[in-house]
Order: sequence, then structure tokens, then C-alpha cells
Amino acid sequence: MPLRPARCYKELKKPPYTRREYIDGVPPPKIMKFVMGNPNGEYDVKLELVSLEMAQIRHNALEAGRVITHKYLSKNVGEDKYVFIVRQYPHHVLRENKMMAFAGADRLQDGMRQAFGKPIGTAARVHFGSVIAEVRIRKEHIEQAKEALRRLKSKLGINTRIVISELNKQ
Repeated sequence: MPLRPARCYKELKKPPYTRREYIDGVPPPKIMKFVMGNPNGEYDVKLELVSLEMAQIRHNALEAGRVITHKYLSKNVGEDKYVFIVRQYPHHVLRENKMMAFAGADRLQDGMRQAFGKPIGTAARVHFGSVIAEVRIRKEHIEQAKEALRRLKSKLGINTRIVISELNKQ
């Protein structure tokens, strides 16, 4: 069965469903790496992608955004000249009450009776002002970092903005 559109899972309607020790068959999140680039470098500027709404971001959307951002930065800036960190982890388990869609299906299923649903994936719950991802970079590459975060933003499907701040030198 194909994935439903993200709009089906975007809203925060119910309490978080996160206790994996009680849930059987939760698929692992697709996102595997959360820190890319060179975390030990000297950087001047930090760019953060900040959420402007309360929503859920599915794990496959986070992974797609991570891949496209990392690829753009490594190609246009260089692998060791930035650090890119995904700050949200998909804890919330998404459930779906799968329905059959063929002739005679009404005799085989119960519709919405006891419609708790089976786990189909995970999602990160973000609130207003929470940081989704950040890029630390030198000042001369700030435009490339903005473009990379803009591309990440297009994969998430929620309203966000890019916040730029100076890093303190000790």
C-alpha cells in the first residue's frame, strides 16, 4: 500500500504515541545520520531552520531533506567546510487503519469499529519556534547555506524560516 500524503499526518490532534516497549512492529526511522560534515571545524555563522507552526514531520521527509541539503553543501562548499545537524528525532509512532478497496470488501472488514490502527512509520513533532536543523559555516559561504536550508524547507511541507546568528569566539 503506498504512502498517504503528508497532510494526513501533519496535524497534532492526539497525544504523542511514543512508548515503543509497548508497541509491536514499529518500523525504524529512515533517517540514520544526524550530524554531517566536519563537526570540529572553525565556523563564524550558524543558520537555523525554525518552525513557524505546530506540526508533525514524517521520518521520510526528514531523510529526504537531509540528503538534499548534505548533497548541495558538499558539492558547493566542500565536505570539510561546514557542519549540518538535524535537530529533530522522529519519536512519535504513526498509525493507520488500513482499509480494503476492492469488490466485496465490505464483508471482510469492520470499518471504524475498534479502529486503533497499525504502526506505519514515525514522525517528529515540532512546535512553534523549535529548531529543525542547523548549519554552521564560514561567512563567505552563507549564501550556499541559505540555499541548502531553503531546499530542506521545501521537503518538509510546513512553514519555516531561516534564522542567522553569529557564533561566539572563545
